[in-house]
Amino acid sequence: MRISEVLRRKGGEVATIEPEANVRRLLTMLAEHNIGAVVVSTDGSTIEGIVSERDIVRRLGERGAGLLDEPVSSIMTATVRTCAPGDNVEDLRATMTEHRIRHLPVVRDGRLAGIVSIGDVVKSAIAELESEREQLVDYISR
Repeated sequence: MRISEVLRRKGGEVATIEPEANVRRLLTMLAEHNIGAVVVSTDGSTIEGIVSERDIVRRLGERGAGLLDEPVSSIMTATVRTCAPGDNVEDLRATMTEHRIRHLPVVRDGRLAGIVSIGDVVKSAIAELESEREQLVDYISR
């Protein structure tokens, strides 16, 4: 299965936040959208970074409550791994596992086109297994 199929099922909407927005705003955004990561972008289509719940928790432990008023750019991951719509979900699963990444932005023609989470990857694997099971049951019952 390709990443484009995952995006077709879940949609291409991506929550973005400006690098100068404060962490307090980021927390609100994560809660409002019920998501675990946000792409950091000035214009909503280029990727300047990514920031996750883990980034917040780790920095909060280091810096204390003052972190809430700091800019998102101070805690974001600036070197962002991405994938393309044509990439294979199985390859992405291996990349996510190997590098301990839970969210990967999808880039098409140099622009943000979606985001894929580890949950999306697991759902696609379950769907593929279910499809294979149905085909086998159908084959056996003929």
